[in-house]
Amino acid sequence: MTTAPTRHLVQLGPGEITERLSEALDVYVTAMGYPPSTARQRRALWLDHVRRPGWRAVGWVDAADRLLGVAYGYTGGPGQWWFEEVRRGLRARGGETESWLGDYFELTELHVRPDAQGGGLGEGLLRALLAGTDRSHVLLSTPEYGTQPPGRAWQLYRRTGFRDVLREHRFTGDSRPFAVLGRELPVPPR
Repeated sequence: MTTAPTRHLVQLGPGEITERLSEALDVYVTAMGYPPSTARQRRALWLDHVRRPGWRAVGWVDAADRLLGVAYGYTGGPGQWWFEEVRRGLRARGGETESWLGDYFELTELHVRPDAQGGGLGEGLLRALLAGTDRSHVLLSTPEYGTQPPGRAWQLYRRTGFRDVLREHRFTGDSRPFAVLGRELPVPPR
């Protein structure tokens, strides 16, 4: 007799992410250490993102079908808030806008519950999500780590070949500094 796996990776279509949105937002809020009210603020944004070109999502679920981690993204392009913010930052620093912003997949969210971190779930999400895109490269933003040692997210991105595109960037409406990281696709196997 075989036992069910304790966790497995699933593709999440628009219907599945909509059905699991409260659960996905709970993973996001918990992983980021945000107050629970943040989930209410992000709900409409996540639902809007589902309609973007190239949108796709993956998640880890446990044996009880509870979401342990979630990642999603879509094809980035002009007119999208994040695209315009990154373009502004690159132009202000004299960085290349066309080479990075011309043909990319935006890794918008990647989060694993803190009690499930450290077992490769984040890397599994990253690889599964990026394996399905036809873009030439991927971009993401993540909070800068400042004087602290780089956390798990930074370690994951560096280990999988992400490099600096824009550092110490301030997105409109957020006082924290962020890094924009990128890499060419596909991501080679482990």
